[in-house]
Amino acid sequence: MKNTAINRVVILGALAIIGIIAIQAYLLVNTWNAEEKDYQEKVTIALQGVAKQFEKLGSSPPAYNIISQVTSNYWVVNVNDSINPRNLEHFLRHELESIGLREDFEYGIYNCDTRKMRYGKYISYSSGGEEGPKTVVGPKVDQLPVYDEYQHYFGIRFPTRNSQIFSNMRLTLIFSGILLVTVFFFLYAMAIILRQKRLSEMQKDFINNMTHEFKTPISTIRISTDVFLKSPEIIASPRLSQYANIIYEQNQRLNNQVEKVLQLAKIERGNFKLNLEEFNLHSLVQNVLESIKVQVEKQGGKVDCELSAKSPTINADKLHLTNILHNLVDNATKYCKGAPIILLRTQTIDEDRIQLQIIDNGIGISKEDLAKVFEKFYRVPTGDVHDVKGFGLGLFYTKNICDAHGWKISIESEQGKGTTVTIII
Repeated sequence: MKNTAINRVVILGALAIIGIIAIQAYLLVNTWNAEEKDYQEKVTIALQGVAKQFEKLGSSPPAYNIISQVTSNYWVVNVNDSINPRNLEHFLRHELESIGLREDFEYGIYNCDTRKMRYGKYISYSSGGEEGPKTVVGPKVDQLPVYDEYQHYFGIRFPTRNSQIFSNMRLTLIFSGILLVTVFFFLYAMAIILRQKRLSEMQKDFINNMTHEFKTPISTIRISTDVFLKSPEIIASPRLSQYANIIYEQNQRLNNQVEKVLQLAKIERGNFKLNLEEFNLHSLVQNVLESIKVQVEKQGGKVDCELSAKSPTINADKLHLTNILHNLVDNATKYCKGAPIILLRTQTIDEDRIQLQIIDNGIGISKEDLAKVFEKFYRVPTGDVHDVKGFGLGLFYTKNICDAHGWKISIESEQGKGTTVTIII
């Protein structure tokens, strides 16, 4: 994966994480506010019911400003009359339970003489079980605060209010936890990807440096081989001449592989440039055919061409197109059980496009492997053919050169019936 792609993934991933966390935080706050509002409405309705019960007993509460919420879990109710503690506890239980609010609470009654809150009881539903709420005498939490604006009032506090709201939000909190785990997993995956990217870059740098170091001994061997081939003693000895030619051919093959790796490195780094020029495609195909004919005929095969394109002049990188043709023909020769029969064909598609095809009678490629043949270092399994050499770079190189030119390349193949590679130029 290229650096630009990695950067895009990291940036988009960071934006996605920020967006997801922001949306989830917004939903949590909204859910909390909704639960809190619902809780306050229930408490207000229940306390209004208590005030009405006292009104039935003869109290005359004010027409407005009866209930005040002092804190998030503490309310005071103005009844404008003396309050009987027994009646108050009964009314509170009845009204709260009637709206489904079975939650621990404590209450107190304001004493006008002492100007202090006289604590009542702590009613616990959580410890009462199936027998009903349990009454705990004496202050459970802190003394209830005084509210100076009323003269005759009672106060009620819900110590477990927050835990009750959290309990109602249990499902939302579970989903939020799952989301956080997913976000942490994504961050972990991104860390692994970046680490693998660094290791991949180190590997590429090592391979590139190694191939550059190969260039000097390869050049030295080629020069030495040229001297051998021109030496009268070597020319006079068929056996030595044969060995010298083998050294020359293998050195040239090694040089081609090194050049291929270096070109691929340039492509992957993004500093690869094509040397475009106009030339006749048919002339290039015929030259390639002549250079590979001997090799194919050694295997008892045949290579031919059908050059029927009407306007064969193209604008392309001649060197790389030559390498592509050599790669494809070399594959057609190697991946063949019998005598290879290879056909190079050109056809005119329209005024702007030429179709170039390399057709062979080789072992073919399975459907599973067709989707992977353009991957770097991928080699098609050869079954019982074990003498096929290569690094899995040929088709990867071919695909990248075609992409650099803006050409389309495709492969059609059937096992046992051969392969057709099509390039639209």
